[in-house]
This record gives sequence, structure tokens and C-alpha cells, in this order.
Amino acid sequence: MSKRRIKKIAIIGSGIMGSGIACHFANIGVEVLLLDIIPKEPNEAEKTKGLSLEDKSVRNRIVNEALSAALKSNPSPIYSKAFASRITTGNLEDDIQKISQVDWIMEVVIERLDIKKQVFENIEKYRTPGTLITSNTSGIPIKFMSEGRSDDFQKHFCGTHFFNPARYLKLFEIIPGPKTSRDVLDFLNNYGEQFLGKTSVIAKDTPAFIGNRIGVFSIMSLFHTVKDMDLTIEEVDKLTGPVIGRPKSATFRTVDVVGLDTLVHVANGIAKNAKKDEQLALFKLPGFINTMIEHKWLGSKTGQGFYKKTKKDDGSSEILSLDLNTLKYRPSKKATFDTLALTKTIDNVIDRFTILVSGKDKAGNFYRKSFAALFAYVSNRIPEITDDLYKIDDAMKAGFGWQHGPFQIWDAIGVEKGIEIMKAEGLAPATWVNEMLAAGSTSFYTVKHGATYAYDVKNETQEKVPGQDAFIILDNIRTSNKVWQNAGVVIEDLGDGVLNCEFRSKMNTIGGDVLAGLNKAIDLAEKDFQGLIVGNQGANFSVGANIGMIFMMAVEQEYDELNASIRYFQNTMMRMRYSSIPTISAPHGMSLGGACELSMHADKVVAAAETYMGLVEFGVGVIPGGAGSKEMALRASDLFKKDDVELNTLREYFLTIAMAKVSTSAYEAFDLGVLQKGKDLVVVNKDRQIATAKAHAILMAEAGYTQPPTRHNVKVLGKQALGMFLVGTDAMQDSNYISKHDQKIADKLAYVMAGGDLSEPTLVSEQYLLDLEREAFLSLATERKTLERIQHMLKTGKPLRN
Repeated sequence: MSKRRIKKIAIIGSGIMGSGIACHFANIGVEVLLLDIIPKEPNEAEKTKGLSLEDKSVRNRIVNEALSAALKSNPSPIYSKAFASRITTGNLEDDIQKISQVDWIMEVVIERLDIKKQVFENIEKYRTPGTLITSNTSGIPIKFMSEGRSDDFQKHFCGTHFFNPARYLKLFEIIPGPKTSRDVLDFLNNYGEQFLGKTSVIAKDTPAFIGNRIGVFSIMSLFHTVKDMDLTIEEVDKLTGPVIGRPKSATFRTVDVVGLDTLVHVANGIAKNAKKDEQLALFKLPGFINTMIEHKWLGSKTGQGFYKKTKKDDGSSEILSLDLNTLKYRPSKKATFDTLALTKTIDNVIDRFTILVSGKDKAGNFYRKSFAALFAYVSNRIPEITDDLYKIDDAMKAGFGWQHGPFQIWDAIGVEKGIEIMKAEGLAPATWVNEMLAAGSTSFYTVKHGATYAYDVKNETQEKVPGQDAFIILDNIRTSNKVWQNAGVVIEDLGDGVLNCEFRSKMNTIGGDVLAGLNKAIDLAEKDFQGLIVGNQGANFSVGANIGMIFMMAVEQEYDELNASIRYFQNTMMRMRYSSIPTISAPHGMSLGGACELSMHADKVVAAAETYMGLVEFGVGVIPGGAGSKEMALRASDLFKKDDVELNTLREYFLTIAMAKVSTSAYEAFDLGVLQKGKDLVVVNKDRQIATAKAHAILMAEAGYTQPPTRHNVKVLGKQALGMFLVGTDAMQDSNYISKHDQKIADKLAYVMAGGDLSEPTLVSEQYLLDLEREAFLSLATERKTLERIQHMLKTGKPLRN
């Protein structure tokens, strides 16, 4: 069988979902043909210009406006604006024949079976046999869509359900039709994971598939629990947010963002089509939901839903909450619970559940009720919606942003304890759960030899979860493969002579323990291994240096200790650069300040596509002091060509720091100069990141890695550049674009990046620049306004402009 490749895809339908999917295929380098219908007639603006339906701009207006709106939306659906050139637009009359040249046709039109069937009839006239054909539907049965189509069409047809927004939500459900070939399913499963960076889940053709079936049940169950327990929406959002590893938007804010009408549409579809569901009554809409639908209180799209943003008399904004008893808006109230207070010291979310379900207050009661309902429901969905319990967990984590799936939470509480909670609520699990316990299996998951095994209901044994061979899961090897640890890091042996240094501090901040761990990791790797990776699988790579520690030393005026700490940070970064083994950084999520500096000093960066990287020290009143200012001056120097370009190049690198620019994807980090083309690389699937980094470490070591010599040839421009910078900051301060303190920080940075006030361009060493950088950092750390900025950031998490 020939190897299938996707070079070009046609997406039929350019609405929010279609345009978002088009952008994500463009993100991964695929050519996209995006098609939509022709308008019925020119609009007023087009008529004014004398345009008719014969003009291409009119005929393609719907698709062009939709794509333009998508590209302007925030957060952006595209990794880099330049990638939008990979998308070609057209319409379903003039351009439909072009689908004969593509490798995959995806239909993303309105959720109406009659319209979808019309589209497929038209597609089949032009589709080349063997071409993949899929529908992005959130609930219409796949078996109905392909009725009447040719055998070749049906063999290559299935559902491929992306979650919105397509770039950010990882769930990719693949739903076979009655005649879908196994080769097609296997291809899409692998393609989704390897190329699209998704969690691929093959689902059965049941109402709402897996993600929405469980996710919407969970929300509908909460709607009823809220009324039964007389909870406020703020209380529910407090209980169902980050404390249990769910997004900050929790329940009601999430519904506002998604749109209440969307949720109701899916819930009604389940109620209509899942008649044998034992919890069918829960999909019946509560009275307050019907009222909200009647009033069009649908959430963000209509300006109000469960929450409503208003302006007060003084012009400031206020968030109002809907009182579910009176259905009137009132000022939001803070929610507090004693049970939640007991979990404050527990950083690991999975360890909180036993405490939460044991709570003696309203919160404990809520958790017992909601988890009892969830556990009973998911156990009864096997084998209806899937044969594999891990697929339910994967779907909830990837589609709804849950840190842990229902069966993982149930394991954390204890399978028997979960059944006990259910019984107290008048519920029972599916019979297979009791049979599993009776046979001596006491958990849904186990870890063996670094791999995750899940209970297989059919075979009544623990089976290895497929697809793990491309991943390294640090949670599975942290204990068994540990080489060394302290309070800040764990160093793990990844096998094949490669070590990993994993940050384990709060928010993965870089303080004394982490720096000690990094140095230890380099020592160990140089002695007995052939490569070192710095990587973790937390929510974020690292938010940077521990500014609390810097603040304490500065307030106590312990300047010698602060100087030594900064030097230690710089020296550790230089060890990353100049060790005798290849070093690789694997950043993802927030990779800010000191974390960005660390990555800039590794031999190679293997970044996740969703990496938000930048030198943000200006926000707390200092310049990058962990070798970042030095490194940006060095990188600018390496690009110098001639005098007129030298100043422009240096200015760009200066502004990256001075404006605290942060990339909104790893690809943007190349534009900022914090990642380097030809050296660093991007992986779309974060789960593959550590394994990919390991492969590159081995490759570099076996290719004959040699320790690089330290640099003594960094060209700095001296007074020529310094004068330009000082004139610029003076003008910006005079026009009130920046504050006096902003100007002071910028002038200090200018001095470092210019190499001081040297009378002419000069070649200097890295150490010369590091000394200037450290001196500038220390002088700024003594400033009252800097301390105010650091204190404000520590208290609020937001920068202060003073």
C-alpha cells in the first residue's frame, strides 16, 4: 500500500470552525483551499462601487470576510501571520473542480443533515477516487451522511471532529461510518497525533461521540445540582476551576464563552437520540436555562449570559452575576469554602481529590454529589460510546481542558471509595467495575516499566495504552529512573545516555535549588552520560527567576549576596552553553525571563509550538540579568553586515527586551530572535517533545559533539549605538510614552548592549558583557521604584507602571 501524504486539503465551509481548521492546517505547512457559497447579491458597499455578482471579489466575499475575521481574532488561530499565505480562498461554483487536486476534503458546513448531504453529492462529482473525505460534525450520526454515496466515497469517509478553537484544543475525534476502511482510520489517528499535534481518539458513532457526551452530561448534571443545593454560579465556578485541575473559566464562564445555544443544541441532540441513556432526565433543560434562551442571554456573543459586564457611573467596569433564583443580575460575590482551604498547600492537583470528597461543608457535599454522578455515568458509557476507558479520559483532558479524566480522578479517590460515594447518592457503577474489583484489580490504571496500562473491560486485564512509544512520560519514570533530586529539580535517566533535568519548584521558577540542580545535572552528564535535556511536563516550562528571592535580598540590602546570586545564574547559563556534552532545552507554555535565557544558552531548543517566550524583566524594573542582555547583544553582533544595518539590527534586539515582547507561538520566537533559525526546532505535539529532544541529543553526541570555545569576538558599537539609544529614550520620555523609571531601565540596557561608552566599535568577550549586565541589574535592584514593581508583581501577578 502506498504511503498517504497530505500536501493539500480542501475545507468546505469558512465559518468560525472552518476558518480555524484551515488556519491550523496552514500552521503545519499544508496548502489549504478554503471554499464557501456565493452571496445572493452584492452588498451596499459593493453596489456603490458598481460591482455585480460576476465580480470575483463579490463572489468570494463570504469566504474572504470569514478568513479575515479569523485571522484578526484573539487568541490567534495561526502561529505566524506569514503562514496565512498557505490558504487560498474560493467559492463552491467557480472553484469546486479544484478539489480533484487535493489529498483530503473536509466538510465544515452548518449542522444540518440535508445541507451536508447536498454538499457531499456535489463533492462526489469532482472528487478523485481514493481522496480522504471527512465531516467536522459535533453530533450528526456519520452513518446518515454517507447514505447513497459510492463505495469508494464511503470507504474513505468518516467524521473528524475538531474542538473550537482548533489550534488550541487538542481533541481530535475520528468517527467511522459503516464502511470506513481500517487503513483510513489508522492513517487519521496517526496524522492527528503526529502532524496536527492532537490527542486522536477513535470514537463510536453514538450521540455527541465521546467528548461532548461526557462534557455536556457533566455540565447538565451541574445545572441540576446547582438548583438542588442552592449554590450560586460563583460558588460553582470556584469549586469547578483550577482547584480540581480545570480551566480558570470553570463551568459558567466556559458556557458563556462557548455559547449557551451551542450547549443546548448538543444537549437536545443527546436527549433526542440517546433514548436508552439511564440519565436521560438530566439532559432535560432546567427552567432557568429555558428562560435564558428565550431572553437570548447566550453569553459573550450576546453581551450577557451567566455573567454580564457593565460600566459603573465612574466609568470603571463591573462583572455582574446572574442570580438563578430571581434571574436578575447582581454584583459578583466572592466564594469561600473551608474544604478548599485544606488543599491550599497541596500543589499536585491529583492529591487534592481525597480531601475534597471528605469535606464536611457544602463543598464536600457538592464534590460527593458531582463525582458520584460522573463516575456512574462514565462507567455506564462503556461499551456504548467506546470500549476503552482511557479514551474517555483522553477526550475530557484534550477537549475540555481537564487536567485529569474521570477514571483518573476515581483512581485518586479509590475505586471502592468512589462506589461508596455513589451508593450514598443512590447511584451504582456499571457491573464491570464490581467485576474488576472482584477479580483483584483495584485500579483503572497502573504504571509498568515506564508505560501506562489501563483496565480493558473486554479482556478483563490491564493492557498497555497504545501510542505511548513516541512519548516519554515523566510522571511514569520520575521515581524509577531518578538519578538525583533536591527541592527544586529531579534528574532522570531517559536511557541511551541522556539525562533530563526536570524543574519541580512552584510554577517552575528558577531559584537557588533549581540552579544547583542544573549544575548537578551538567556535572553528572559530563561524567557519565552523553547529553542533557532540560524539560518538564508541567502547565508551563517556567515563569522565570524567583523574583521573591531577589526582592528579599534587595530589601535587606544584601547586595553582596545578590551579586553572588546573579553571577551564579549567569555562570549556570554559560555552563549550559559551554559544557562538554550537548544541552537541549524543551520549553512549552510560558517560558519567560530566566527560562528564556536558559533556552537561549542551550545548544539546541526543541520548543513546543505553543511556547510563549520572551525576556520580560522590564516589567519588574530590571534588565535581563541571567546572561540574556549579553546574549541579545551577541546575537545582534553575529548579524552585523555594515554600519547602516548594524544600528538597525541592534535596535531590533534592544526593542525586543525594552518592550518585554513575548511570542504568541514558538514560530514568533524566531522573529524576536530568542529562537534561531537553522538551529532550533518546533514540535506541534507537546507530548512528543521530550522524546524528540532526546533523539536530537543522541544525534548531536554521536555526530561528534565538541565543547565550543568561549567567545572573545563580540562586536559592540560603543558611543555610536549608545548615543542613538539615549536620544530615543529621551524623546519617548518627553512625549510621556514611557515613565522616568522606564527611561532609566532602558538607558541601563542601552549601556550594556552598546558595550559601554567605548569610543569606537570594538571586539569584546562575553565575560565583559556579563559584567556590564550584572552591574546594571544590581544598580536597578537598589531603586525604590524597581522594588515597588517587584512587590506589585508578587502581590497581583501584574506589572506596575511607575
